[in-house]
Amino acid sequence: MPETEGGRGNGELRIETAHRELLDQVLDKWSLSVLNELCERPCRFNDLRRAIPAVTQKSLTATLRRLERNGIVEREVVSSRPVAVEYRITPLGKTMRRPVDVLLEWATAHLPEIERARRAFDLDLDLE
Repeated sequence: MPETEGGRGNGELRIETAHRELLDQVLDKWSLSVLNELCERPCRFNDLRRAIPAVTQKSLTATLRRLERNGIVEREVVSSRPVAVEYRITPLGKTMRRPVDVLLEWATAHLPEIERARRAFDLDLDLE
């Protein structure tokens, strides 16, 4: 596994505070769902709400703001009547696709092993 800056060359994996904070903000449950939708096409807020029915309005608003603050999503006011806001993934946001796909491939490849470990763990808990 590649080391982060500061841990190179000695086999140490260090996740700096800035990295952890960024990953927490752009790879959480709702962010991944929003990015999944915006990778396909730009969307208005209500389109995203319909596409992700489990998300609350408050959570979706907060997610979009975090993604926008980090430069992953951009917000554009569309001149229409009534005025609408459309969200789209930025060029920076598009660069996240490859690493997320790698994580998903890893999860797919190892899911049976992970499920076995979960079952064993849960069984051990039941026996205690």
